Amino acid sequence: MNNNKKQQIKQSENTYTEVFKFEVKEGVSEYHVMIHATDVRATYAEQMNAVVDAYFQLRENELKGAVAVFKRYFLSDAANQADMLLALSAENSDCALSIVEQAPLNGTKIALWVYMQKGVETKVLHNGLFEVKHGSYRHLWGGSSFNRAANSEYQTRLLLNDYVMQLVEQGCKLANNCIRTWFFVQNVDVNYAGVVKARNEVFVTQNLTEKTHYISSTGIGGRHADPKVAVQMDTYAVDGLKPEQIHFLYAPTHLNPTYEYGVSFERGTYVDYGDRRQVFISGTASINNKGEVVYPGDIRKQTERMWENVEALLKEAECTFDDLGQMIVYLRDMADYTVVKEMYDKRFPDTPKMFVHASVCRPGWLIEMECMGVKSIENKDLASY
Repeated sequence: MNNNKKQQIKQSENTYTEVFKFEVKEGVSEYHVMIHATDVRATYAEQMNAVVDAYFQLRENELKGAVAVFKRYFLSDAANQADMLLALSAENSDCALSIVEQAPLNGTKIALWVYMQKGVETKVLHNGLFEVKHGSYRHLWGGSSFNRAANSEYQTRLLLNDYVMQLVEQGCKLANNCIRTWFFVQNVDVNYAGVVKARNEVFVTQNLTEKTHYISSTGIGGRHADPKVAVQMDTYAVDGLKPEQIHFLYAPTHLNPTYEYGVSFERGTYVDYGDRRQVFISGTASINNKGEVVYPGDIRKQTERMWENVEALLKEAECTFDDLGQMIVYLRDMADYTVVKEMYDKRFPDTPKMFVHASVCRPGWLIEMECMGVKSIENKDLASY
């Protein structure tokens, strides 16, 4: 029997931790953890240590036996904060690691999302990907890939071409095995066009077209510590899947295909295993099925329309908001935080969520969200997760 539940935990006086649990008696249990610093007057070092300590306490107590498979740290000032965090992480390297400047909107300097699992084997591969293995599947995570090519187009092209080769080394293909990508773009209003151009062109070479499919993705404002890095990328792929296990989400009553406005990503993807369905919703904003921004300038109505779009995608996967393990909410204007947080707390009081400052890829969009979820299914024709 699967036990799918959410739980909130007050970890200490300096942190607040939210946990989602999907627990399986025989098989892989999975957890999403959001850890928020709460003392806005503390130094960065104090806040960082509080967040990291909260994670280790959770791992030793509440989630004993679970291991991290992916971590993302959200920083307020990467240029002055990333080196200290990387030094600490080098001593405690235990999973794929993503670090991005997207300031937590509660006024603190650092926050953490950790995806954890129990019942898996993990190791770092020689090419930098992080392997999570159970049964007949290998899950390949990548975090904070970057280079210093001349501009955002060249950086994205190099990132994707290198990733294609990483997958080939593992007997995988971008089109067949990659489930999810994230692109964090410095000065997204200027540099996103280069990301789109490079992605479109590389995808064609990998048989990713409007006639086949794309990959679920978030392309959002975010900075690396090095100002020469215009784009950084996180990735997730699975080896061992059959084509019929992967399904793409469209919600045509609410959303249009992304290629209609020149970009190449899927609105959402769900993957079926013998014991569960995992769903990945791409960065979603207040858009209609003609590709137009809905309710320009109105943060409340944009939030409600965005929820409606996400709900339509989830419904297509036979899921609801109750199946979500985490939400990441991106706000262009930090002045909208109080209103948006009140709306989320009222509708989703128990879902782990992170609110960060990040410009959405089109200036008219004030808010965007992404999410991951899981629900129990039984499919005897498929191997369990």
